[in-house]
Amino acid sequence: MLGMGPRARYWLLLACYLAYLLLGSAVFMAIEGPPESRLREQLLGHLAAFQTDHQDCLSPGKLEVLLEAVLQAQAYGVSALGNATEPENWDFASALFFAVSILTTTGYGHTALLSDGGKAFCVAFAGLGLPAGLVLVAVLHQHLLHPLRHLVSWLATRCGLLPSRVPWLQASVLGLILASIFVLLPSLVLWSQEDHWSLLDACYFCFMSLSTIGLGDFVPGQDRHPALYWLSQLALICYLLLGLLVLLSTLETVSGLKEVQTVMDFFIYSGSKSPEDQRGIVTQDVLTLSHCPLPSTSPGTGHHLQNCPTEPEVSTPSIV
Repeated sequence: MLGMGPRARYWLLLACYLAYLLLGSAVFMAIEGPPESRLREQLLGHLAAFQTDHQDCLSPGKLEVLLEAVLQAQAYGVSALGNATEPENWDFASALFFAVSILTTTGYGHTALLSDGGKAFCVAFAGLGLPAGLVLVAVLHQHLLHPLRHLVSWLATRCGLLPSRVPWLQASVLGLILASIFVLLPSLVLWSQEDHWSLLDACYFCFMSLSTIGLGDFVPGQDRHPALYWLSQLALICYLLLGLLVLLSTLETVSGLKEVQTVMDFFIYSGSKSPEDQRGIVTQDVLTLSHCPLPSTSPGTGHHLQNCPTEPEVSTPSIV
């Protein structure tokens, strides 16, 4: 392994990543395939029983048309249930949450744009908002790390840590904040507030949100009373913004660790750097000597004055 060249290590890393991707796909297929088949059989059984009970009143063709319309509306976030208490998808609270999910690249997908004008505006809104968001995150990242560095320095002094271990302490503190305040604590809150969520569902939602995957199969606050819906949406917006900031700070801190950099350098392939490529490079001293002005003559003496510092004679090699 250590005797492999940079090119071989690069392709090995790529092959391992592709193998990991294929393995994950196979595991998902093996785990999720049987429940999908059972759900499909259950749904077909309900449809068959419904058609048997109402075959004199509703033809199968009309039922298919009705189901298609219901599913199409559901895909745009509009429920056909008579007892649905969900708020409108495009009141101000929902629109604000949608805008934040776009700019944070979370994109839950539970709400979809209906009009061509909305889709065009979304493209322009994201095109301008994403670069501005990156600048804002970079600024907030520096403001977040400034007090954190003071805290880490104080802890390192009190614990007598070596300077080489201080980056590890900073990464550990950020990881602890992320795991406790932005994963564990919100999961417990969601578990207690959402009626049909398990603790695993709540942890799953927090991780999918902070990683900006945002599958949209779980979105909190959808069945709440309209009076509490605004509060839940505002809390979720603050959670996304602050959580993503802490996550990015943690990832940047971890990626800057010396050990992580060593692992990255081991796999990085930046092209051929054979000894032949290093020949014929003009050094800084040679460039300095080659740009010295011609020696001038002292008036009345005829002697030449040397304007450049005395250096051993160096022959300028040709640049390959």
